[in-house]
Amino acid sequence: MECIYCRHPITYQLASGQRKCQRCRRKFSPQKVQREKKLLECFCKELTARQCAKEYNLNYLTVKKGYERFRSLIICYLEQRYQKRSATKAFEEYIYLEKSKDPIKNIFEGYNFLTFVYDGDLIYNILMPDLTRFKQSFYDDGLNRIYYNEFRHFLRSAKIAKNPSHPGLWEFWDYLERFLPRFRGIKRENFFYYLKEAEFRFNFGCDQLEELLKNDS
Repeated sequence: MECIYCRHPITYQLASGQRKCQRCRRKFSPQKVQREKKLLECFCKELTARQCAKEYNLNYLTVKKGYERFRSLIICYLEQRYQKRSATKAFEEYIYLEKSKDPIKNIFEGYNFLTFVYDGDLIYNILMPDLTRFKQSFYDDGLNRIYYNEFRHFLRSAKIAKNPSHPGLWEFWDYLERFLPRFRGIKRENFFYYLKEAEFRFNFGCDQLEELLKNDS
């Protein structure tokens, strides 16, 4: 088994079950390496943490922590990539609201973000302040319909009739609307991680994630 750090072909097994590289002398666990491969395979197949745990008979919390690590690496990479951009082509505001929710009654439960197109057709998103902080005061004053009328043009239903300033914007929003419903019950505080995961998948795919994991080893 080759070394996971320096890729030297010769490693030897220790009494603890770990392997040690002949060249760089670093130790690693073959079991952990195999588990990481399974987690990456599931993540690339867009399986949820529960689906992955069931398919490979893994501990759910182990899978969950693995997925969280992947998403943290993704976010760091996306931020670094955007900071090195050469040009920004277009950007527009968007509100994501689950299709099962009434836009008028539940407009404050939407997720408001800005989507940018940069360096060719790459996508980058900035999550805006949470709309729920306005919810109660507007309900109390009966202004939710007025708020809806002001912001409805940022919703998917109206975006269909409006051509965005760059086709990549619509392509990403359409992808996001198909990607997110698979994750039932996303906690509000975790939405950012799923938004950035969708951004990463749309831009790069799992080949780039494998490279990130190699560099993180």
